[in-house]
Amino acid sequence: MGQSSGYGKNFAGSFGLDDAPVAVTNVLRKAEIAVTEVRSECPRVGVTGSIPREDAFLVGLQLREYPRHQLFEDGRAVSVCDVRAGETVLYDLKRDPVVMIDKPFHSVHFYVPRAALNAIADDVHAPRVGELAYRPGAGIADSTILHLGHSMLAALAHPERASRLFVDHVTLAVATHVAQLYGHLKPATRPVRGGLAPWQVRRSKEILSANLDGSVTLKEVAEECGLSISHFARAFAVSVGLPPHAWLLRRRVDRAKSMLPDENLSLSDIALACGFADQSHFTRTFSREVGKSPGMWRRSMKD
Repeated sequence: MGQSSGYGKNFAGSFGLDDAPVAVTNVLRKAEIAVTEVRSECPRVGVTGSIPREDAFLVGLQLREYPRHQLFEDGRAVSVCDVRAGETVLYDLKRDPVVMIDKPFHSVHFYVPRAALNAIADDVHAPRVGELAYRPGAGIADSTILHLGHSMLAALAHPERASRLFVDHVTLAVATHVAQLYGHLKPATRPVRGGLAPWQVRRSKEILSANLDGSVTLKEVAEECGLSISHFARAFAVSVGLPPHAWLLRRRVDRAKSMLPDENLSLSDIALACGFADQSHFTRTFSREVGKSPGMWRRSMKD
């Protein structure tokens, strides 16, 4: 099976763009979830190109106000709505959705296939999601999608700095949110509230610490603990107090702190040893987490 046209270069082409930043994850079995950022200051005027029909949804976060958002489905006009910056618009790829592009645009679109929604439902022993409840073409004030979409912008701009754990976490959170809020997913059993067993905490921390660059996936760590991805993510946060990707980031910073007193090591050496893409990535992350740049922190250790 070839790549879906609901994300990446093929999706960008439907907007008249040559390419677009994209992140793809296989966090749920064989279901790919993806996120693509599209933007243009001087777009080609006309409707977007058709995307081959498939049982999947696009969850579009509008990062720029888009007055008179005109949506067509199955070749007929469906709605004309003013969409504010920060609002979410849902699209059903079974209905051949196309929109009129006649002004600058900027948006992030999460591609969520039916297979992902099914996997989420199966994981919590719930009936599978049917059609999603939303008004075609209308903007929705969805603070969760707003937060998750904005959190992906840096990863899309600098994919070499984004850990796979982080991308897994965000895409799984989006798909789960869509299933619950728009698909009315109701678990047949109460979700597990407990944390990991002590051996699972030890093993997961070992794996994460051995892959400070974030190259390990959430699926791989969950499988080592004998758990489903969603169960592992919830239980890890209960036991450790942070999601896996946030714990990994803190571990990177802690390791950097242990290395900084050694003045024989350059900041660039430390950055690479601690899993950062480069020195600038290290400096920004360390400064945000600690409140001081690595250089300032190193100098403060001498005082």
